[in-house]
Amino acid sequence: MNTDSGTIIGSAVVGIAVAIITGILINLNRDKIKQYGVESAFAILMIVTASAMAFAHGSNDVANAIGPMSAMISVASEGAIGAKSNVSPWILLVGGAGIVFGLAMLGGRVIKTVGSKITHLTPSLGFSAEMAAASTVVAATYIGFPISTTHTLVGAVIGVGLAKGVSHLDFASIGRIILSWLVTIPAGATLTIFFYYSLKFIFNI
Repeated sequence: MNTDSGTIIGSAVVGIAVAIITGILINLNRDKIKQYGVESAFAILMIVTASAMAFAHGSNDVANAIGPMSAMISVASEGAIGAKSNVSPWILLVGGAGIVFGLAMLGGRVIKTVGSKITHLTPSLGFSAEMAAASTVVAATYIGFPISTTHTLVGAVIGVGLAKGVSHLDFASIGRIILSWLVTIPAGATLTIFFYYSLKFIFNI
């Protein structure tokens, strides 16, 4: 079985499992849905979209994080970067662990910003934003494009805010987010130059 076939079968199995679990959760909470309306159903469904968003994040952003390290390990072990170099499982584990620890230690402020400061989100709006962002990131990953999950999700949240009306958007928060994006590119380049020349000076590389 080739990799593409395995991926398709695996995705189908996961999709069926998620559908079954979602159906069970909706049935268990049927009375609450009747009492509180359709938004309570979307609150349950957001478990699925949040999981899809996490999957999309792992498929793209973890790949971005471990890409340089994987390439260097490939050079060290094989003398060159192969066109289809296999990524060692331990490298994937390192990337995944980094994502988990980063979320646990420093993710709270970002969660608050995306979840409440851009616009007021209801379960149905959050469902729409996460579904759109996850679909975009997974599609880009399948094609092989490295994109930012954060940029995509923020764009999706702005989109649902626009759907409600421009007055529902907090442009001050959006401006700060865009400014942070503009700053990080030159900041990353500058720090890279600094670290490179520091290592070159210390280790004479």
